[in-house]
Amino acid sequence: MGRAYCIFSAQYLPHMGGVERYTYNLAKKLIELGNTVTVVTSNLQQLAEYENMDGISVYRLPCFDLLDGRYPVLKCCPRFKAIHQDLKNKKFDFVIVNTRFYIHSVYGQWFAKSQNIPVITIDHGSSHLSVGNPVFDIIGGVYEHVITKVGQLFCKDYYGVSNACVDWLKHFHIKAKGVLYNSVDIESIEKVLGQNEKKYRAAYGIDEDAVVITFTGRLLPEKGIPQLINAFEQLQKTYRNTYLFLAGDGGLEDFVRLHENKHLIPLGRKSFEEVMILLSETDIFCLPSFSEGFSTAILEAIVCKCYVVTTERGGARETFPTDDYGMVIQNNNARILKDALVKAINNRVKREEAVKLSYDRLKNNFTWDIVSEKVNELP
Repeated sequence: MGRAYCIFSAQYLPHMGGVERYTYNLAKKLIELGNTVTVVTSNLQQLAEYENMDGISVYRLPCFDLLDGRYPVLKCCPRFKAIHQDLKNKKFDFVIVNTRFYIHSVYGQWFAKSQNIPVITIDHGSSHLSVGNPVFDIIGGVYEHVITKVGQLFCKDYYGVSNACVDWLKHFHIKAKGVLYNSVDIESIEKVLGQNEKKYRAAYGIDEDAVVITFTGRLLPEKGIPQLINAFEQLQKTYRNTYLFLAGDGGLEDFVRLHENKHLIPLGRKSFEEVMILLSETDIFCLPSFSEGFSTAILEAIVCKCYVVTTERGGARETFPTDDYGMVIQNNNARILKDALVKAINNRVKREEAVKLSYDRLKNNFTWDIVSEKVNELP
């Protein structure tokens, strides 16, 4: 007899992001193990309050949309109360809260405690959140400490999606119970690649000898987008047969468009399938973030056989324990980033060897089959 799981995730599909995909993939695998899964999220895009998505029951709570969808705040209204009552009637066996710094998260933690249901919180961060404004970042840091302390009143068991997240939880005086790694579904990615033809190089007139660098994800300051563009424009002065694709949307879309040219190509938001096809035509995947928990984008790039250049944030060193697996740089200073990309461009043989090693490491450690079994065995 399987369990009835309820996962509280402030953001969820079709809104795209690492936490959203973590919730979706974990839910799918828990269902494959014979469980039922309900996801409780925020109604950011004015969608149906309830629907069944791929066997997952999804409830969307009314909310205020702050920071361009980055911080939904629950709206206490008659519709919220009606959904809350529906959730109480479902009789869950286990509650999972994804991330700890949303009001939505505290609601999930409180809901579990009030219904006497076992609950865990999975953290996805390795530093304080940033909105690119020093004053607001300080205020945000204070707020994060306060809301984390409130959440601890209702939930005692915390996990991280990487060891870096586990270490970051110590900053809040939380001793994590362990790691539930962010992961990927290798089979689903390879199925997409097997069913679709490559097209991006042909569409943009890029020959096979050219080096394609790609970033996928939200176009936000903390992802290091300005530094990546600066570094690419510098290396382009010497390495003309290189191209940079940026696939994603976010607050820096206009900034990115200002730098668009034949070699620097913004694609906007793309579907999961489109992103996988793009990655399969990519030589170097670059994620120069200020802050990460354990990047889904990096894991997807590895499955698509990309060489990875990234910053020493989140689970980077867990994915690439040595330079034989990929390149982890100290920070995303534009000069450091440019030098790293140049080094990768100039060493094709090492890139090919690293791709094989990182793929094997992922297959043995970072798959949803492994993580879902671990979750399903929690008491």
